[in-house]
Amino acid sequence: MNRKFVSKSNRVLRNVLNSKENLDILQDFIETFLKVKIRKIRLNPYLESKSNHLPSPENFGIADVRIILQNEKELNVGIQFIDGYYAQNKMLLYYAQIHSNQLDYEDNRKMAKTVTINLLDFDYLKSDDYFNKIVIPSKADNQIELYVLELSKFVPKSSQKMDKQEAWMAYLCGEQEGMMQFDKIKKLDDLLEQYWKDETME
Repeated sequence: MNRKFVSKSNRVLRNVLNSKENLDILQDFIETFLKVKIRKIRLNPYLESKSNHLPSPENFGIADVRIILQNEKELNVGIQFIDGYYAQNKMLLYYAQIHSNQLDYEDNRKMAKTVTINLLDFDYLKSDDYFNKIVIPSKADNQIELYVLELSKFVPKSSQKMDKQEAWMAYLCGEQEGMMQFDKIKKLDDLLEQYWKDETME
């Protein structure tokens, strides 16, 4: 895993990415892995408003956003790192929290389908692929969709042969060389560099 956000990685990336100025990074990441084109993206207020009331706020997700696609379809998207303990429970609990938080928006938005992107630094699924989609049937109109990125299964290529998805994976895994050709990855790397320069011991 990239050592720039290995320490309490959800909290570090949440602090860096949860601002209107950095929504372009989240948009690039989501578009890359979900294979969608986003027309509009905005932060949902849930993470910040609830984090102080959670037992481990540093482990409660990286981002919670509402996106509007080019075809006008709306989605809630949550992104989180999870560790190896009770991974399935954490994925489902996080999905439930991100989906149900729509009740707290207070801006007359309709309930929309939710998907989550779960980043794991260990082998979890039987598949040899590093990127998988878990679909769980639901009684509701929308099935549950959990995307799982297993960093441990990613084998980087030469940086000159990588597409953007592979570049994101390589960066998450800690590769630096060649990743900076992608402007949103470079922007995130610069933000993380500044974050750790400004970080002080409590």
